[in-house]
Amino acid sequence: MRAAIFRNGEIVVGTLPDPKPAAGQVLVKTLACGICGSDLHARKHAHRMVEMTKHLPGRKPMDLARDVVFGHEFCCEILDYGPGTQRKLKAGTRVCSLPALLTPEGPQGIGYSNDNVGGYAERMVLSEALLLEVPNGLAAEHAALTEPLAVGVHAVAKANVRGGEVPLVIGCGPVGLAVIAALKIKGLHPIVAADYSPARRALAEKMGADIVIDPARTQPYVAWAEHAAMSPEEKAARPPLQAMLPALKPALIFECVGIPGVLQQVFEGAPRDARVVVVGVCMETDRSEPMLGILKELNVQYVLGYTPEEFAYSLRLIAEGQVDAASLVTASVGIDGVAQAFTDLANPERHTKIIVEPWR
Repeated sequence: MRAAIFRNGEIVVGTLPDPKPAAGQVLVKTLACGICGSDLHARKHAHRMVEMTKHLPGRKPMDLARDVVFGHEFCCEILDYGPGTQRKLKAGTRVCSLPALLTPEGPQGIGYSNDNVGGYAERMVLSEALLLEVPNGLAAEHAALTEPLAVGVHAVAKANVRGGEVPLVIGCGPVGLAVIAALKIKGLHPIVAADYSPARRALAEKMGADIVIDPARTQPYVAWAEHAAMSPEEKAARPPLQAMLPALKPALIFECVGIPGVLQQVFEGAPRDARVVVVGVCMETDRSEPMLGILKELNVQYVLGYTPEEFAYSLRLIAEGQVDAASLVTASVGIDGVAQAFTDLANPERHTKIIVEPWR
């Protein structure tokens, strides 16, 4: 089968042996697979990713001397079943799955593995137990956005929303947009979002942001404070010692950029007692001033991935039209176009999410 392969630090087109489903597994045709920002990071910082994986017991790091096929945001079509399967879904059924395989040795990842081919290939194997049938005739390229939406749903869940917070989303790439969509579903308003890109600010509004800010013109934390002012009644109800502090509603800040320096900017700009959720994946060593976090009593929560329940919930949100997934897709390519797509995604004015369709 044909695949876009990560080899010697580059994305190249090649052929690989057809995968064969083992016990409990299903052979599928890849219909659509989103290119994730993590894939762009992995190409650039693969050695760093391998180094960090060694700190996680039970996880097998990539061997960069061997081929890897990226792709973990996918929608597929069932072709055939391996042994020991229940075969509840007939061949031709469209499915999504968490990017993982259940094996006797434990769960293994799909997409950053030498052994488990990801969605930039014509065919894959998935675990039958993790399959979710795509409902409502949902298009494959939109069903493939289940995974990135689930990242936003999980980030908002881990924020432990109590009600009354005013959220600020820093960065409106696919992850930030997923967070905005999840905040809107949660009913938390006003949602304030900041990004330098006019195209991404427009998408942020489309996904549910109430106020969008260009950081080149307006300081995000100043703008946030304008929309987080307490009502006269809330201000009067504060305990005496709190009356010395700015009369602001609780801050819930989502860092969705993932480059060095941004977290320090959050520490500097955040108000006292803010809850900071770090969603962006920074692949480089970064530094921040702990004393700022201490003086402001900041609560910092790092997040990764999602639960199976959040993944299934995200698929339902897209299928039922509660999240406008179609707005995020800006292009689609075949296997031959993957390498150029990695380059094109560097321009936020041109692209938000490029979908790989290996069958093209």
